Amino acid sequence: MQLNELKDTAGASKAPKRVGRGVGSGLGKTAGRGHKGQKSRSGVAIKGFEGGQNPIHMRLPKRGFNNVLRLKFAEFNLDQLQTAIDLGRLDAAKTIDAKALVAAGIVRRAHDGVRLLGRGALKSKVTLDLAGASASAVKAVEAAGGTIIVPPRAKKSEAEEAPAKKGKKAAK
Repeated sequence: MQLNELKDTAGASKAPKRVGRGVGSGLGKTAGRGHKGQKSRSGVAIKGFEGGQNPIHMRLPKRGFNNVLRLKFAEFNLDQLQTAIDLGRLDAAKTIDAKALVAAGIVRRAHDGVRLLGRGALKSKVTLDLAGASASAVKAVEAAGGTIIVPPRAKKSEAEEAPAKKGKKAAK
């Protein structure tokens, strides 16, 4: 087979509509847009407009709250950690942190930190430096003779928790 003999499988690509190329094309004159009206003109973006009535995305109730400041953690379990140690991907003698976990292929990316969960069992004595861990995971690691270094979460100061109340202006 030569380069000039290569071609797509039948039906793999479809020719684009060529509008406005004469009456014989079937898409001549108005080019499939019908006659007159706003949608026959160029530069029209109506999308969610429903002719003046309240659009459906405004009629439906909104639920919940999306916290834009929330942290996204990469999570992994004890059994995954033990498997990586058994396969030699991780060295139990060294401190295991987010970079080591990514390099070992346990988590794909660290995001805002890595969090250990308690599924499975841990036999190796390990030192972990992580962003978080569940209570059961901490128990399991300590039972195996290891330690977990988890930085304390920053607590809000009292000034941030109770914002100052703005008083009404005194009447003159």
